[in-house]
Amino acid sequence: MRTSRTARTAKGVVACLAVIALAAGCSDSGGKDDEDKSGDGGGGGGGTGVNTPRLKIAMVTHSGEGDTFWDIVRSGAKQAARKDNVQFLYANDKEAKGQAELVQSFVDKKVDGIIVTLAKPEAMRSVLGKAKAAGIPVVTINSGGEFSEEFGALSHIGQDESVAGEAVGDELDRRGKKKVLCVIHEQGNVSLEQRCAGVKKSFGGSVENLNVEGTNAPASQSSISAKLQATKDIDAVVTLGAPIAAYSVKAKEDTGSKAEIDTFDLNAEVVKRLKAKEVGFAVDQQPYLQGYLSVDELWLHKTNANVLGGGKPVLTGPALVTGKDVPKLEKYTARGTR
Repeated sequence: MRTSRTARTAKGVVACLAVIALAAGCSDSGGKDDEDKSGDGGGGGGGTGVNTPRLKIAMVTHSGEGDTFWDIVRSGAKQAARKDNVQFLYANDKEAKGQAELVQSFVDKKVDGIIVTLAKPEAMRSVLGKAKAAGIPVVTINSGGEFSEEFGALSHIGQDESVAGEAVGDELDRRGKKKVLCVIHEQGNVSLEQRCAGVKKSFGGSVENLNVEGTNAPASQSSISAKLQATKDIDAVVTLGAPIAAYSVKAKEDTGSKAEIDTFDLNAEVVKRLKAKEVGFAVDQQPYLQGYLSVDELWLHKTNANVLGGGKPVLTGPALVTGKDVPKLEKYTARGTR
């Protein structure tokens, strides 16, 4: 597993907490608007880890239905919530307006802290201003890190998407690739666009973007198949999420393409495909850590006035994972923590 130079700068910030986070198992996942209460057997139960006052922390993401990446984020958040005596609330909406409305609902409920993604940042500006005015601390995760400070968040937890994209471009060069298809599964998501832009910046060959509807598996697979069929000299497909990698593998099989499939993000399915050599490499941004650290930061801030990273971004990636890393990752992906 290789970690980029920029990602290594955050190593000292997250190392101790990462060990704690990965020492525990995962919990179940829920629906669009989900609440975990103590004593219900869920990952958000609490009261046994610390004796600090009970807190209520909400997470609102831009996740579409069926995106397993967010199950891993939530597993980390629930584990930290259990330890920190936190009632963890979760909601998601892939539409920017809906996500902002969900954040507003938690502001109205006067929660103790809010964790939010900034995939479409301008839609969140106003409501996060309202959270700040209400005295509710905010931590941003995963996407839109460059807007975090401007919008009044304590800090951002995730990877630098441009740096991650550049790391992929460098790796594709090392593998001798010449023509890359970069598949964007959510149009307008700034982080996904930054990934493809990063690939294009560092890659010595050509990069073409393809927009697909990520929450529609048949349509996504059909679009990728059509592109591979029409452009025979594509020798690498870079997907920006683990589920899209699976669609791309099937599209490759259906068209007889020789393109290598590589992907951002890691889960149990991607690890299996790395092992089977159906995927060349994956970019791990450690979603479990993003969930865990964001809850922990809000708890630390409320109980001890701490701010992780001194307000600077806390990087959880990127790290490039290949088939040789499979033996040490399988047990973690199987339990939903990597």
